[in-house]
Amino acid sequence: MSIWVEYLISFLILVGAGFTLLGSIGLARLPDFFMRVHGPTKTTTLGVGAMVMASAIYFSVTGDGISLHEIVATVFLFITAPVSAHLLTKAALHIASRVSK
Repeated sequence: MSIWVEYLISFLILVGAGFTLLGSIGLARLPDFFMRVHGPTKTTTLGVGAMVMASAIYFSVTGDGISLHEIVATVFLFITAPVSAHLLTKAALHIASRVSK
């Protein structure tokens, strides 16, 4: 494995860990529910996506061919995270409108 591939993998892991940390801090520190949903949905999805890309590159370089397992996990993550955040927010709005009546 070339040194540049190792640098790329290391960079993606560090970027992914940084975004995941920011999403976790946002979940803990933001003031209301709607902001707390937004933080982890955006940043953690990007962070996990970067780490999964690093994993795909690593196993594609060291293995026999292109690693597709990580691509399937990334597609699943990118589809389910916005949908689940949307449904949580919609349910919270519905509950808030019932409480205010």
